Amino acid sequence: MLDFINVVSQFRIEGAVESVSPIGNGLINETLHVTTVGTDTPDYILQRINDTVFTDVDLLQHNIETVTAHIRHKLEAQGEQDIDRKCLRFIETSAGKTYYKDGNGRYWRMSVFIPDTCTKEEVNPENAFCCGETFGNFEQMLVDLKEPLGETIPDFHNMELRLRQLQEAVKADRMGRVASVRDILGELECSADEMCLAERLYRKGTLPKRICHCDTKVNNMLFDADGKVLCVIDLDTVMPSFVFSDYGDFLRTGANRVAEDSDDYQSVGLKEDIFRSFTEGYLGSAGSFLTPVETGHLPYAVALFPYMQCVRFLTDYINGDIYYKIKYPEHNLVRSRNQLLLYRDVRRHDRMMAEFVEKTLKL
Repeated sequence: MLDFINVVSQFRIEGAVESVSPIGNGLINETLHVTTVGTDTPDYILQRINDTVFTDVDLLQHNIETVTAHIRHKLEAQGEQDIDRKCLRFIETSAGKTYYKDGNGRYWRMSVFIPDTCTKEEVNPENAFCCGETFGNFEQMLVDLKEPLGETIPDFHNMELRLRQLQEAVKADRMGRVASVRDILGELECSADEMCLAERLYRKGTLPKRICHCDTKVNNMLFDADGKVLCVIDLDTVMPSFVFSDYGDFLRTGANRVAEDSDDYQSVGLKEDIFRSFTEGYLGSAGSFLTPVETGHLPYAVALFPYMQCVRFLTDYINGDIYYKIKYPEHNLVRSRNQLLLYRDVRRHDRMMAEFVEKTLKL
């Protein structure tokens, strides 16, 4: 507790600290609720930044500061009220930074706590529409951002890189597991060239990179008591990327009939109602700035992300489970097979998805 109090004291907060307690179940960053004395001062969120994942903390916070300042400016221009509930506000230290490095080399940041809010874990057609609309609006507000942002995780969604990493793992075969996954490797190889399309389009200059969230899950937004979305949270991965990252990765998790690590393989598949609802919401807010190349390849994005995640899970399995946390020895293998089955089912929906995107854009 004394250690936390000392960390909090480095930030320019209002009021006196009453207590510091854990909050949430994040897997990357340690998060705590800082309660202040009385009702006239806000509470805060204290978070330890995982600098193993985010190695350039200065860049990380620069991205977040730039994005939140731009969104605040947009909300003010729109005449929005109670902006502190609709955009995260980070607190500076006495040195004027939004992060603090303690004597043990740990990095911390603080933001204002937004009361009377909740996150959701389940995706249904109703909130899928809100999620699509919210993430599309998030991109739309940042489309005119002039300040350059860096990649907090370089090549995070670079399919060509992920395939090279898989090839390196197969060549090394350090755990002797390659022979048991030849079937998966063969199927991945058949689609490898097609799934690297985004990088080729980018090099040709026909596919732009935009400022994207890059971790579009339903639990990365705050809802108020009436179920209305207030704001997008967890901004660590906000960086330049293809819009496919935000669109495709949400549907990878939100529109699968089962969890990504379920071994109920017969149940794996695309929920069409979630796809339609999210797409309607997303195009309703993002359709105003997306190019024909981007909208025309949204069905590709839905296939890309289960394919990419299969590659990543399989790479980790072959390497000996050194990246993803596992609960049992075959966990990453189960995840790989699950995502490959989802990829197959998504491809069976190619025509339906393309027709729905085209129809929605005309509304």
